[in-house]
Amino acid sequence: MIRSMTGFGRERVMFETKEIIVEIKSVNSRFYEFSAKYPRAFGYIESRLKNMLAGKINRGKVEVSVSVFNQTGVDAEIEINEALAKQYVDALRAVSEKLSLKDDLSLSSIMRLNDVFTVKKTVEDEEMVWEQIAGVASAALEKFVESRETEGNKLREDILSRLDKIEEAVGVIEQKSPETTKAYVERLTAKIKEIVGDRNIDDARVLTEAAIFSDKIAVDEETVRLRSHIAQYRKLMESDTAVGKQLDFLTQELNREVNTIGSKCQDVEITKIVVSLKNEVEKIREQIQNVE
Repeated sequence: MIRSMTGFGRERVMFETKEIIVEIKSVNSRFYEFSAKYPRAFGYIESRLKNMLAGKINRGKVEVSVSVFNQTGVDAEIEINEALAKQYVDALRAVSEKLSLKDDLSLSSIMRLNDVFTVKKTVEDEEMVWEQIAGVASAALEKFVESRETEGNKLREDILSRLDKIEEAVGVIEQKSPETTKAYVERLTAKIKEIVGDRNIDDARVLTEAAIFSDKIAVDEETVRLRSHIAQYRKLMESDTAVGKQLDFLTQELNREVNTIGSKCQDVEITKIVVSLKNEVEKIREQIQNVE
């Protein structure tokens, strides 16, 4: 089953003291690119998240977003330096008496004094927090992979239908190609008769010219290779591994064979078929750009 490089997965879990939300999304990229957004205090989770996703994703520009909300509203502790506060107050009142100033000290005044109040973040067990985040991320990753597979199945159905059209068109070309040589022989014979009149026609010469023409426009090798590429295409799309790069290469080969047939064909009907083939190959190429 092929997978799309576009995907999205989201999971939200409420724990006793916090809410954790993990979102994973991706867009097309030639390689695997990882980036993560998370609260500043959780920098230690980035490499772990990257390792977690690396085994599940082969290609695509992937962004992971982790949000952590404290449900108790308390994720910090406030420490009061009472001794320092007393020293400030004593010093200010001493100055007030010496300079005959009004003593208007209040709690709000003390709050503005340096180092009296210290805010310290609550220290959490990193391993415990990582286990919580990892569980949420794992569930989000499962949904993300599922969305890629769903989109990939749509791509697969579209590509298979186009391969069927290409294979059908190849059959028509294989049928019409010999007719082109036959029509050429008839035109050549008629032209010679027009020139030589009632004199005998050199059948050997006509056959030689027909053989040269037939060899020049022969597309047997190209149609055989096209059928081989199509068979390989179908086989790869049933693989459980990432096949986007291989399919991209095969698409180039399909395009090469179609272009060669187009350069050789001498028949208007075959030319029309080649144009439709190029259109189908181009649409496949556009779809393959989104395959992992």
